[in-house]
This record gives sequence, structure tokens and C-alpha cells, in this order.
Amino acid sequence: MAPDANRAGTGASTSGTAKDEAAAKKKIESEDLSDEDLALKQQLELYVERVQDSEPGLQKVALESMRQEIRTSTSSMTSVPKPLKFLRPHYGTLKAYYETMAESELKKYLADILSVLALTMSAEGERESLKYRLLGSEGDIGSWGHEYVRNLAGEIAQEYAKRQSEEAPIDDLMELVLQIVAFHMKHNAEPEAVDLLMEVEDLDMSIEHVDKTNFRRTCLYLTSSARYLPGPDDMLVLDIAYLIYLKFEEYPNALQIALFLDNLQYVRQVFTSCDDVLRKKQFCYILARHGITFELDEEMVNDDEDREVLQDIINNSKLSEGYLTLARDIEVMEPKSPEDIYKAHLLDGRASAGASVDSARQNLAATFVNAFVNAGFGQDKLMTVVSDSSSGGSSGNWLFKNKEHGKTSAAASLGMILLWDVDSGLAQLDKYFHSNDNHVIAGALLGVGIVNCSIKNDCDPAMALLGDYIDKEDSSIRIGAIMGLGIAYAGSQNEQLRYKLAPILSDPKASLDVIAFTAIALGLIYVGSCNEEVAQAIIFTLMDRSESELGEPLTRLLPLGLGLLYLGKQESVEATAEVSKTFNEKIRKYCDMTLLSCAYAGTGNVLKVQNLLGHCSQHLDKGEMHQGPAVLGIAMVAMAEELGVEMAIRSLEHLLQYGEQNIRRAVPLALGLLCISNPKVNVMDTLSRLSHDTDSEVAMAAVISLGLIGAGTNNARIAGMLRNLSSYYYKDTSLLFCVRIAQGLVHLGKGLLTLNPYHSDRALLSPTALAGLITMLHACLDMKAIVLGKYHYVLYFLVLAMQPRMLLTVDENLKPLSVPVRVGQAVDVVGQAGRPKTITGFQTHSTPVLLAAGDRAELATEKYIPISPILEGFVILKDNPDYREE
Repeated sequence: MAPDANRAGTGASTSGTAKDEAAAKKKIESEDLSDEDLALKQQLELYVERVQDSEPGLQKVALESMRQEIRTSTSSMTSVPKPLKFLRPHYGTLKAYYETMAESELKKYLADILSVLALTMSAEGERESLKYRLLGSEGDIGSWGHEYVRNLAGEIAQEYAKRQSEEAPIDDLMELVLQIVAFHMKHNAEPEAVDLLMEVEDLDMSIEHVDKTNFRRTCLYLTSSARYLPGPDDMLVLDIAYLIYLKFEEYPNALQIALFLDNLQYVRQVFTSCDDVLRKKQFCYILARHGITFELDEEMVNDDEDREVLQDIINNSKLSEGYLTLARDIEVMEPKSPEDIYKAHLLDGRASAGASVDSARQNLAATFVNAFVNAGFGQDKLMTVVSDSSSGGSSGNWLFKNKEHGKTSAAASLGMILLWDVDSGLAQLDKYFHSNDNHVIAGALLGVGIVNCSIKNDCDPAMALLGDYIDKEDSSIRIGAIMGLGIAYAGSQNEQLRYKLAPILSDPKASLDVIAFTAIALGLIYVGSCNEEVAQAIIFTLMDRSESELGEPLTRLLPLGLGLLYLGKQESVEATAEVSKTFNEKIRKYCDMTLLSCAYAGTGNVLKVQNLLGHCSQHLDKGEMHQGPAVLGIAMVAMAEELGVEMAIRSLEHLLQYGEQNIRRAVPLALGLLCISNPKVNVMDTLSRLSHDTDSEVAMAAVISLGLIGAGTNNARIAGMLRNLSSYYYKDTSLLFCVRIAQGLVHLGKGLLTLNPYHSDRALLSPTALAGLITMLHACLDMKAIVLGKYHYVLYFLVLAMQPRMLLTVDENLKPLSVPVRVGQAVDVVGQAGRPKTITGFQTHSTPVLLAAGDRAELATEKYIPISPILEGFVILKDNPDYREE
């Protein structure tokens, strides 16, 4: 701490030359000092002599006065307090004298003073301040000032580590820790208290020390630091935060941690600890947004009527209503046609001339654009047009403007337009079930799955309708039904479905594509559950595949189905990963990368990112495929927090420059995942550059990713880029198809939806949403065979991640309530002093409002109190009893 020049002072008493130097130095110093400083200096030197006096009375007075001087001299924190500065040369003499003293109160007194002097004087790593503190009297440590306490805390951490390695007792240290923690908690330095407790591995102590005034800041620091701690410490820290929140009845935050830990016991506990039905309704909204299946029982909610209302909220049955309320408020109910999105009139002549040709590929693109843009609005200009008797139902007309498998996507797009509206969705899809074209039936089945996506229903319509079609002869019908079930029951861990779907995996008559989609459907239904039976079924299927089948593009979905079972579950994947090492070498590494990246998805684990980067740095023969999933894996693991995202973007830039072709094809998709629905300018520019790449696969991936980063943002710059690309690629049907898909994504839900799997202030990751995104991205690793082939309906897996990016405030009866809110960029306030502003550059709107990526809202009125601390999605407001009209 002290500059070395003054260290010479410690040896001053020993050598003659040093003494002369010190004397000379004193002379020079005394000339610069002001009168009062000089007086203080002489005074202190007198005390030092008196302390060494033989008379105890004099000693005591001198020590008292010295102590008084040190304590009262709280000069600015930038410079060393004067008494400490003047006592520096005498530190050595006092230390030597201390050693000669007999045990007495006075000796302890001197130890206290030496402990403070050691703050500026002791050599690095000596820990003298702590040593003398432990030898000194037991008094209050806070009285010596904040800096002293901080220094002690640092020395305790070192000493603790040393004693742990030597297995020495630590009781005296822990007593001191107790004092320091109490001091820090009282003086608004919660992060320092938490840091110290982490160092001495005793975080439980913090639960007793927090109080109503500081528990929020303590928990905020705990939850934020959890991201940067190695396991299992991170889980421990979150457990402590959860207990603190429960203790102070801050239930919504406790629920958030319970969901983050994926601990359903904790979720139950939150419900049982809280008696207020209104708050329980808010919990249900949080659960619904997170997308997990959760059954309430009598213990959690004892009143039957209430329980029914709450279960309805969890089942998301009000989502469609809320979304349409938002749409009406923003006045975007008017259906849009694909032409409104392409805006061909803004381009010069040549491109628009080519577009009038009615090709199946163009119509297929228009089908998707139409489905994405009008998603959830219940009306559009292609599929739901009210038919006049003469045209004989024009929705049929659009359907038959598509060829064979194109009809599947067209029929399914009706499900997307009626998204979340189960009753009218099933009614309108019904007509397709009577078709005699298998592709149309397949589309209708998929459509039923899409309508039911993230909506649970007591009468299980999806199961009833799709269950019978799973075992039909025709493979397209089977795929439609299986994929529909996967989407409708994602995350539900439904046993019935396992009994229905698992046998298909081992069915010798089933074609490879049916098996691949079954694996994905099971992966989605059991996402993150680590279910042994499903895992084994998929493993056996992988082992049974012949050489030639392993080369098929769809085979890549089998390891992914396996990976989804372990999504975000970290170590739980290890047993399965070991088994995967026995697979055929064609798919062994691919499987390994997929499992690793899924298991650590959303954890931000730096070591895993390094591991994946290592795999990407090898230059391999052409036949290897496993680097694609490794690149996606980097994005999946690093997307957990902002810092990781920035670093991953930079690493991906390097891969673009040095990587082989199969890596370059995956990089745009990884960038798309890192900034999903969050168009960062630097990423946008990189993708724009890659969209003109000579390798068409790279260009296609880049174009789709431009759609993903702009998904649901209506971003004008990306829309412009894509329009220019549509005229640039007007002759290349494949790339033009990708451009159209991207245009549809940018205007997803007319700009009301997001694909971001993170919600609640980027704190929670919805497993089903991430699973849908990953599945679609894995399919995009082989664009030509899957998305541009006959499996273009994999794009509908995105529906799992589609959520309204809204804030809709409702009153106690769950009816929409318009209140003014401020919406601005979120500011990270962890560990900041005082009550800092949590948003910056805000505008005031009245709800419902849209929230862009990185936005945060706060109420601009005191009339209501929000029940959830995070204003996102559905938020219940209750009247503020203390509010007085102005």
C-alpha cells in the first residue's frame, strides 16, 4: 500500500546510515509543512517516546492521545491521513517495543494502533494488520474507518485460504468476519460483505444480517455474481438469494430464482408460502411466460374457483386475447399481404418484373411471409379470406398455388395466423382434414400443433386430433402429426406421448425422416428433463442406423433430439456423452458437440466456450460435419449474458477469417442466435457483408440470420438491406427464397412479436423457446437439403420462441388497464450506491406498450402498485392505498 520510498523508514532504527538519511529527510520535510502540521508531527513524536516510557500511567495517556489523533483524522480518501503519515518512520520502533512489553491491557491497546498503522506500512502479503487485530482488544472495528475494515477483509480472505490449506482452526477469524459483515451491511456496502462471506465460504451468515432496507441490493448482487461463479458455487449463491427473498416475502423474485434453478419444489414453496391470491395470479403469468407445464393442487391454492382461474393463466389461455388487445391499441389489426412486405415498388424496374411469374417457390415464400407477418392476428389476405359463393372458397385457391409438400406449409400457415386462438383455429383448420391430398392433411395436423403452441388445454385437443394420425402409412402425414405434437406439447413431459412416439424410433418400417422428426418431437416434449427412457430410445436409434443413412442430411436431427433432453442441465449429460463416444465415427463427433452445446446452453460457461472454439480451430477433411454444431454451440453457451455475447461475436469474427468452409457456413447462424430480435449494428454489418459471399450457403445463412436478428423489430435498415438483396438475387431462386423468409421474420407479427428466449429482464431463459430456435438453426446448417428441400416446414419450429414483446397492465380482475409508463434503455445498477435510476433516455407511453431488446419499463404514476417487480408481459396492478389525488 505504501510507496517503497517510505519503507526505508521501517529499518531506520537499525542502521546508522539510514538514521542520518532520515534526519536529513526530516529537515527537508519540516520546511514544507504548515505550522499546524508541524505541531501535530512533534506531538506524535512525543507520544511515541512516551509510549516507551517505563511509567504505565504515562504510557496509557500517550496511547489514548495517539488513538484519538488517528481516529479523528478522517481526511479525504485520496491521501493517507496525516497521523498515519507522520507515524510511518516510527512503525518499526513501536513494533520492536511491542515485542518487549509484558502482557497487559496496554499491550492490547498498542496492538490496536499497530494494526491501523499496518494499513499503510506493512509489506505485501505480511498480513500484519490482521495479526495485530487478533492480538488486540475486542473493541468495535468500525470506529477506525471504512478503509481499515476493507483492508482487514482482504487480509482475512488470504489468511482463511492459508489456514484451510493447513487445516488450522479458524474460529477467531470467523468472529472477526461477523463484525465486519455487520459493519458492511449497516454502511450500504452489501457487495463487500457478500464478497467476504464468499471468500470464507459462509454465505448462510448473510441471511441473518440482511434487513428490510438492504435485502434487495444484497440479492441483486448475489444473483448477478452467480453468472460469473464456477459451479456448484453459483447454485449455492442463488439458493441463498432465494431464501432471503422468501424471508422478506418478495415472492415474485423468489419465483424467478426458482425458475432459473429449474427447481419445481421451490416453485411450489413460493405458492404455499404466499396467501395473497392476487400475487399468485402474477406468479401464474410469470410461469406462463416461461412456458413450463405446472399443475396447481389444493395445497398451493385451496379455493377451487381461484385454482381454476390461476390454472387458466398458467395454461396461457388469455394470451391471444392480450395480444389482440395490444394490436388494437397500436392499430395494426389490418391484415398485410406479402406484397406489402416486399415493397417491390421501391426497387428499380428489373427485379419487380421477374417477380410477377407465379412459381411454386415464390408462392411458398409468400406463404411463409404471410404466416410470419400475420401471426396470431386471426386474419390475412391469403388463407382466411371470406369466400364468396362464386369463387368457391378462395383460401383453397391459395393452397393449390403450392406444389406437393408446399401445400403442407400452406395449410400449416393457417395455424400460425390463428396462433394461440385454439377454438377458432381448430374450427378453421377442420376443413383441411377432409381433403384427399395427404400433403394438405399433413399441413392441417401441423397447423393444429402450431395453434396449440404454448397453450395448454384441459381437453387436450391436439392429442385427440393428432394421436390417430401418428401411425398412418403416408410419411408426410406422420411427420405432420409428430411435429404438431412436438410443438403443442413442448416442455410438458407428457407420458402418454412418450408411449405413442417412442415405438416409432425403433419401427423398422418408418422412414428416416419420420424417425428424425420423432426424435426432435420427443426432445421438445421432454426438453431439459434428462429423461432416461427417451434418451435410450434415441441412442438405440442412432446405433441402428446404417452407414448410408448416417450420411443423410436429416440424420443430424437425431443427436439434436438427444441434446434437447439435457438442455441447460450441465453435468447431467456426461453419462450420455460417454455412450455417444461408441457411435459410428461418422456421427460420433457431431453427437458429442451437439450434446455439449445443448447441455451448457445459456450457462455462459467460459471453459465450454473455449473447448468448442478449440474444435473450430482444426482444419479437417471435407467429410467432417461436427464443426457446424460447435460454432452454434459457442453462441448457445455464450448468449447467457451481455459480456459473453460481445466476446463471442469477436471470436466468431476470427473464425470467419481463418475457418474452413463448413465453419463459415455456421458463423452467420451463430451470430443470428446471439443477437436474436436484437439488431446490433456491428452484427448487422457483418451479416450484410456475408450476404454477398461467393459461397451461396454462407450467403443464405447470412440472409436468414439478418431475419433472425431483426425478428419482430420492423427494423428499417434490415428491411432496406433485404429489399436490395431481393433485387440483387432476383435470378437465384434459392437465395431469393431465403430473402423472402428473412423479410417475413423482420416483420414478425407486424412488429409485435419477439423470438428472444430470454425474458424477465434477460434473467430467465425459456427452455422451449430456445429448443425451437436451436432446432431451426440446426436444420439451417444444411439449407439446400432441408429448408430448400421438402422440409421447409422446419421453419415453423420458430413458433416455440414467438412471444408478444409487450407490457400489458391489467387490474385486479385481469381486465386491461391503461396507465402511463416510462420505457427506456435498462441500466445495470448492481452494487451502485444510493438509489440509482434503472432506465435512461426514457419516453412516457400509456400501456399496452412494446418493449424492444434491452428496454425496461417503470410505472410513471403512483396511483397503482405493480405486483411484479419486472414490468414485462402481463403485469397486475393494485391500487395504492396511500395515493392522494393532487
